[in-house]
Amino acid sequence: MYKIIGRGIVAGDYEFDVDRKDYNHIRKVNWTHNGEWKHPGQAVMKTLTDITDYTDYVGKLNALFEIEEAEEEKSKDFESYDESDFLSEVFISAEKYKTIVNLLERKKNIILQGAPGVGKSYAAKRLAYSIIGEKNTDQVKVVQFHQSYSYEDFIVGFRPSEDDNKQFEKKYGVFYEFCKKAIDDGDNDYFFIIDEINRGNMSKIFGELLLLIESDKRGKGNKLQLLYSNEEFYVPENVYIIGMMNTADRSLALIDYALRRRFAFVEFEPAFESDGFKQVQERINNKKYNSLIECVKQLNKAISDDYSLGKGFQIGHSYFVPENNSNIDDVWLENVVDYELIPLLEEYWFDETDKLENWRKKLKDAIK
Repeated sequence: MYKIIGRGIVAGDYEFDVDRKDYNHIRKVNWTHNGEWKHPGQAVMKTLTDITDYTDYVGKLNALFEIEEAEEEKSKDFESYDESDFLSEVFISAEKYKTIVNLLERKKNIILQGAPGVGKSYAAKRLAYSIIGEKNTDQVKVVQFHQSYSYEDFIVGFRPSEDDNKQFEKKYGVFYEFCKKAIDDGDNDYFFIIDEINRGNMSKIFGELLLLIESDKRGKGNKLQLLYSNEEFYVPENVYIIGMMNTADRSLALIDYALRRRFAFVEFEPAFESDGFKQVQERINNKKYNSLIECVKQLNKAISDDYSLGKGFQIGHSYFVPENNSNIDDVWLENVVDYELIPLLEEYWFDETDKLENWRKKLKDAIK
């Protein structure tokens, strides 16, 4: 049985690529479909055949993809998203937004850092969407680093074969595949988002790509050979990396200076005084809620002034923004205080019982 395994549109002129081991004669193709389709009838046997004049045959081939194209068109109808949408959802100023975008364009790699609950993860995807201009999930990838995350997961490595566990085969990692996707779509920007970026051993995970992610080391002219392969690889200019880092996690090592210079660091702070959060307060219109917010502002000052903590340990505003704009009641407030705020303070002041008990009482009194 004959099969069709792809359909594409020629998008470039002829080139001879000396870097390829095989198939050096190339033209750029935008692949519209990849997969397997049963060929309608007898297939042509030549390597390259012009079928323009065979209109019935062309019609049968096109029919294979028409339904799929309609479904694809429907599924790819992404919701528009721009700067104004971002600013309505993320509680930062327009000036800070522009600064972040400029840093990302110049540096290619940024890290959003801050205390728990300041909205780093919430902002990261929306930042990418606002630059793309729509909520295009095809151009955004999110991963989370952890202590077991490796180069093999990220770039390439040998893994047990799916067909035979006794055999190993080379498998490409998530960042490699993402970069290849971006290379094939060079006119659009792609955003790779790494949550908890400092939980992983970044030198080990990135390997030789630590050099290639630098803004001036991007592109085809800066290829390097990969560790487990003779293949040369590069990070395209249209890939942007957004990392998130929790500054209050004392169990994590700080990022070393060699890594730091490859990223721009943007501090996210509690946004209780922002216009966006004040609008949330006005909508909720609850005296106990307002009392709790005032108490947390005082608590954050105490945390910032504590030499063993500092502003990176403040409590963020997202603890106090109900999901889906739902209403709040006494139970909601009690749950936030008892099961989110107090456990955090118990970790902060585990060896300062008096201070802990003082703030436990203040928080509970605020919602009485």
